[in-house]
Amino acid sequence: MNIVRVYSGDDGESHFQVVTPEEFAEVAKRRGSGDIQLNERPSPSFSDYHTAPRRQYVVGLSGLSEFECADGTKYQMGAGDILIAEDLTGHGHIARGLGDEPRVLLAVPLAD
Repeated sequence: MNIVRVYSGDDGESHFQVVTPEEFAEVAKRRGSGDIQLNERPSPSFSDYHTAPRRQYVVGLSGLSEFECADGTKYQMGAGDILIAEDLTGHGHIARGLGDEPRVLLAVPLAD
């Protein structure tokens, strides 16, 4: 299982940070705030630069997703991987669906 955080930096760009299970346990103590969403996306697909709609966990259930920040760093997320989406401002990130299998993602909103 991989856990990666995407966040807005002081430079106005999105960045990735690898998170250890111990660090995630601290973040996970925060309670959700809203309805969870189950999203199915086609692959291959492309979504240009956008920010996260709110602070949320995004859990890969199937398929392969790739996220890219403006500095060119990329993170691939498969089934069982978690993205902590916190890039609410700035340039945002790109999202891609890789391969032929549709991507199923679970979005869990986080309290502020």
